[in-house]
Amino acid sequence: MNEGQPPPAGAGGAQTSAEDLRPSPPGVRFATMDAIRHGSPGDPNPLRRLSPDELRRRTSMKWRAYPDDVLPLWVAEMDVPLAEPVARAITDAVALGDTGYPFGTGYAEALAEFAQKRWGWDGPAPERTAIVPDVMLGIVEVLKAISGPGDPVVVNCPVYPPFYPFVEHMDRRIVEAPLGGDLRIDPAGLENAFRAATADGGRAAYLLCSPHNPTGTVHTHGELAAVAALADRYGVRVVVDEIHAPVVASGTAFVPYLSVPGTESGLSLMSASKAWNLAGLKAALAVAGPAAADDLARIPEEVSHGPSHLGVIAHTAALRNGTEWLDAVLAGLDQNRRLLAGLLAEHLPGVRYRPAEGTYLAWLDCRSLGLGDDPAEVFLERGRVALNSGKTFGTGGAGHVRLNLATSPETITEAVRRMTAAAA
Repeated sequence: MNEGQPPPAGAGGAQTSAEDLRPSPPGVRFATMDAIRHGSPGDPNPLRRLSPDELRRRTSMKWRAYPDDVLPLWVAEMDVPLAEPVARAITDAVALGDTGYPFGTGYAEALAEFAQKRWGWDGPAPERTAIVPDVMLGIVEVLKAISGPGDPVVVNCPVYPPFYPFVEHMDRRIVEAPLGGDLRIDPAGLENAFRAATADGGRAAYLLCSPHNPTGTVHTHGELAAVAALADRYGVRVVVDEIHAPVVASGTAFVPYLSVPGTESGLSLMSASKAWNLAGLKAALAVAGPAAADDLARIPEEVSHGPSHLGVIAHTAALRNGTEWLDAVLAGLDQNRRLLAGLLAEHLPGVRYRPAEGTYLAWLDCRSLGLGDDPAEVFLERGRVALNSGKTFGTGGAGHVRLNLATSPETITEAVRRMTAAAA
């Protein structure tokens, strides 16, 4: 499942003619994508290596959902070249004709090695993992194993939009536990949601996003321990989406949920997808705590046929050999967070933005701009910049937008210039 939502009617590149495009605000001229300067192929920052022309040749959702005059800063794809160790692994496999079905525990072993080196965690033992097509489909299979039709699933809104339709499509029901004003888990609100979810005796689950999408909040050890204690008290099973785990800001420590005492019955979904820009190479891992191994064993064997063999090869190579590339991306994202904060403070001071601790997403509170509940629509129509509408993230999302920071500093600068013109 992709990170974004389909573009609004009339915004798609293939269906929209030049005559259909709304004009720019009077007196405002926007730079074309090709006019935006980027770095060079030798730039140490992967976010500055690709030219606009190279990016426009891509055929993925980010680059084909909107017309060419729109800056696409929405869906969670990064404007980076593939990490060289990953590209080499895929190329070698293709040269061998190694394009069959996935097999073995190499991916799980690579994740275990990465987790130990990166987070000091020995938890993802290969014998307590299961390969799944991607994180969202893995969440579906895990929820099927631990809950039944009509059972409640608690989420912290505003949250990743696909949580809602995927859960409801399984005939489960969403119970919202809104984040606090500081965009962190609100213990009292979470307890109220757990109490409501378990009031009728159903098998309740809590779908936790860690790091949180869209806010970028990285939950602390203490916060996760409090979650585990509450879940144990109310008999709620915790399922954690940790797809953004490797993407954290400098000075921030990611804490795997299953590394916290009291989380033995929890289940996590992990993948190299977001950190290495591998969404098109499907593969993820479901990881069980020691007391949840039997739940994982109930996932049907045919689910393991869904991941791409090339995806498994790519994700394994990323975790084992792509950390130097990842560190360069993380350094570039740190710079982009600072850049965006400075640009907004200077040009759009009405936008509230707190540089996130994790993910490469920026959650912008635009309510004081007077652009209504869906400022993303205004920024697209008047400014030709595509952002995610906050309304799709559930309660608390209206008046907000989500901006993808995984691009060049020059593109971010142009995006803020367009947003400023659109809000004028």
